[in-house]
Amino acid sequence: MRSIRFVALAAVTGLVLAACGGGDDETGSGDDGGSGGEPVELSFQTLAWQTASVEANEAIVAAWNEANPDIQVELIQGDWNNVHDQLMTSFEGGTAPDVFHYESTVLQDFGDRGNVLDLAEYLSDEIRDDIRAGAWDTATFDEAVYGVPFLQESQVVFANRKLLEAAGVTLPTVDDPWTWDEFADVSAQLTTDGQFGAVVPLNAPANRILNLARNFGGDYFTDLTGEVQAVFDEADQEVPRRIHEMLYTDNSASPDGIGMSSADALPGFFAGQYAMLPGAIWLRQQIIEQAPDGFDWVTLPALEGESSAQGAVSQTLSVSAETEHPEEAVQFIEYFLNAENQVQLAAGDWLLPTSQEAAQSPELNDPATGWDVATATAENLEMAPFQQVKGFEEWKSRIANPAFQEYFSDQISLEDLGAKLVDEGNAVLERYQR
Repeated sequence: MRSIRFVALAAVTGLVLAACGGGDDETGSGDDGGSGGEPVELSFQTLAWQTASVEANEAIVAAWNEANPDIQVELIQGDWNNVHDQLMTSFEGGTAPDVFHYESTVLQDFGDRGNVLDLAEYLSDEIRDDIRAGAWDTATFDEAVYGVPFLQESQVVFANRKLLEAAGVTLPTVDDPWTWDEFADVSAQLTTDGQFGAVVPLNAPANRILNLARNFGGDYFTDLTGEVQAVFDEADQEVPRRIHEMLYTDNSASPDGIGMSSADALPGFFAGQYAMLPGAIWLRQQIIEQAPDGFDWVTLPALEGESSAQGAVSQTLSVSAETEHPEEAVQFIEYFLNAENQVQLAAGDWLLPTSQEAAQSPELNDPATGWDVATATAENLEMAPFQQVKGFEEWKSRIANPAFQEYFSDQISLEDLGAKLVDEGNAVLERYQR
């Protein structure tokens, strides 16, 4: 998820924004649309930050409030940069919003602490059936469902169509994607003086590498919910080894990518220095907004290893365990995340909806903006195994990201990389064992 890249808006116009918890304040107006009592009041904290996404949130909440005078929702603007600390403080102080937007990686911890409601007994068959099973897996722990997943990210490849066509490269299709070997071969074919076939952004690469490891069945961890151990088996080695070979054996991937984020790579991509740029589907928005006039680009399907599987986490909506109105909170979530609304939420953030009906929308299958290719990746998404690993965030930041950086900088060997991930990594994970 793009959490570290989000800059929250200070306010959302058109709605009253105030931090409020519990949903138990009385309005004092007595006007509930004619039911004869006070309306139920729910607070909903969103992390939407892009203009289109913010507008979609506003419109959905406004439509709900108009249609449901007995259950009124107050929209609160949260901030990806401090939401974890803010929620922890609000849980402890009893001021948590009734409904809150976050992501699946935190739900197990919140559930263990008793901060979130198990939604299993509240969810309708309609929403259970509409959302992909693989997405539900990201928010389900044992039998407890701690959130409703609604947005996911996948990895694809962006290409300079003019350069590929000039080299006589036949573009892959959703039904016939490139394998990793074919991608490496094409990258080598496109590499000339002053031009690399590809650039692979590798700044803080652990999440991407672990998600793509699913192409080859890699997990990086064993016994995820028990005595977890980091491993670096042959399947786990495939993706980093192949990228390293492109960097230093084939010399077809630019070493510039080692310190780059995806956004950092765009100027060189636009200038023709890099013919192809693997990246997340949300990068399409920045390409559209920033590309020079006449730049002809195309979204290519996700690469295939032994399969096209990719690990994924989800953005989620959850209910605070302390809410006084669980049924109404879930009723609102199901409305907010119905298929029609998920189309707008996905389009606003350039991410995949979890709703299978929403994924059939013409708006999310437009070839001109790469939506057709992006949406086709949804069926290959499965729960990222690492999200169940207690201590993963520390393992990632302290061990994995620095070790991958050293390896991709050619400072250590593949064997050394494995030793760091496993030996040093398990020393970190041991502290989180029950």
